[in-house]
Amino acid sequence: MRIGIDLGGTKIEAIGLGEGGVSRFRHRVSTPQGDYGATLNAIAELVSTIEKKCSERATVGVGTPGAISPRTGLIKNANSTVLNGQALDRDLAHVLGRPVRLENDANCFALSEAVDGSACDARVVFGVILGTGVGGGVVIDKQLISGRNRIAGEWGHNPLPWPTKDELPGESCYCGKTGCIETFLSGPAISSQFSANTGRNLSVKEISLAADAGDQEAIDMLEVYEDRLARGLAHVINVLDPDKIVLGGGLSNVERLYRKLPGLIQRYVFSDGVDTVITRAVHGDSSGVRGAAWLWPV
Repeated sequence: MRIGIDLGGTKIEAIGLGEGGVSRFRHRVSTPQGDYGATLNAIAELVSTIEKKCSERATVGVGTPGAISPRTGLIKNANSTVLNGQALDRDLAHVLGRPVRLENDANCFALSEAVDGSACDARVVFGVILGTGVGGGVVIDKQLISGRNRIAGEWGHNPLPWPTKDELPGESCYCGKTGCIETFLSGPAISSQFSANTGRNLSVKEISLAADAGDQEAIDMLEVYEDRLARGLAHVINVLDPDKIVLGGGLSNVERLYRKLPGLIQRYVFSDGVDTVITRAVHGDSSGVRGAAWLWPV
């Protein structure tokens, strides 16, 4: 059995996967706020609960915000700031009494969909998170590629490609730069821009529903978003040329993206044709926790 842990800012979810990726038991608890020691204990209790329910000891993989720095061995870039500067993998290994594999949550998402999700038939997969932030992960032959600096797939912190005049210099990003893809393509970004353009405060879901109902302001906003997303993904295709791109996060539920993106991407990719498949995640919100479990060999 494999146990996967999805360590989020508000919740910690755990799943036990049996043979063939069958879910045997899953459970979630609230994330202790601002308390690193309590976070370690909460994960240990989740692992213990699953192993007792299933009467089996398991491997443990953890999906977490941020990543382990190759230089220090400590967590970096986590929006759950209590994790930054901590030796999370070593501390969890000590608490659990076994080795632990740990990866960025977007990487876990990509791995899940590549192993037994919507891209299980693809060799090269790029997994995309379009939610509160914008992240990604690369999987080749069902093996996660985290990179020399452990930042493979971090397309959200590249500049938006082929910017128009009104997109320059771009909004400030928490990373310290301006004009990052994340500042254009995240859920909060689209809601903020829609509000600035129209004076209407709508969530991404509400904007999507309004567009489906024929609301021209909502349609205009989504058309701008789709072109920006196409430009961002065209850069990925130019560099990686994946067989499939899998979308996850709240914005992956906007149905029209799958109709509009293929034609828009064609305008920007350096090729006379684009066969890259754009698809939605099969496992949805469960992809992160399942991918953490799959960090151990398939």
